[in-house]
Amino acid sequence: MSETDRWPETAEADGADVDGAAVEEEADVEEAEVAESEPQEAGENDEPAAAQHVESEFSVPDGYGVLEGAPAGGRRAVGIVVSRFNGAVTTKLLEGALAELEDAGVAREGITIMPVPGAFELPLAAMALAKTRRYACIVALGCVIRGDTPHFDFVAGEAASGLQLAALETGVPVSFGVLTLETAEQADDRLEKGAEAVRTGLEMADVFAQLRAAASR
Repeated sequence: MSETDRWPETAEADGADVDGAAVEEEADVEEAEVAESEPQEAGENDEPAAAQHVESEFSVPDGYGVLEGAPAGGRRAVGIVVSRFNGAVTTKLLEGALAELEDAGVAREGITIMPVPGAFELPLAAMALAKTRRYACIVALGCVIRGDTPHFDFVAGEAASGLQLAALETGVPVSFGVLTLETAEQADDRLEKGAEAVRTGLEMADVFAQLRAAASR
């Protein structure tokens, strides 16, 4: 049986060029396969990548009691634990944190800074400061940059879980101001993290103070 005998009779009756149609169809299939394999350039119809950490409005429905803190300093004492490792970055994080504390009205004599060797030591230092009960909150600052070994995953993970444990065991707010970066160049866009950690710590300290006051009534 010839190649044309495999096609429906209607194609021959209409005078269609069966061989030509087969070639065109094969070409279309090849072009489609190539198009699927080649990366497409971003265009107007492309959907944007899913955004992460998107800021949005938050509200509580009317009629409910709300206990919410504010990042106010006043006469509060604040402890800061900061890693010396990657010091070019952590120094800037510390500067931002201290500037934020000043703006919040925290006096210099109310701030204690405890430098430690690296991010791995942050939880122990935070726990030690929190256990003194002298500080309304603890701010932890550090920087971990991914390298060629699993070192990054262990240090970053242990720092995060350890700082959380320090807060849970002592009841003193411990805010997370540790940068976890793929490259050192990413730090420049994230130096606000120091000031952000201060605001978080002060807000939690304020809401805890409100809670204690409400419970004592």
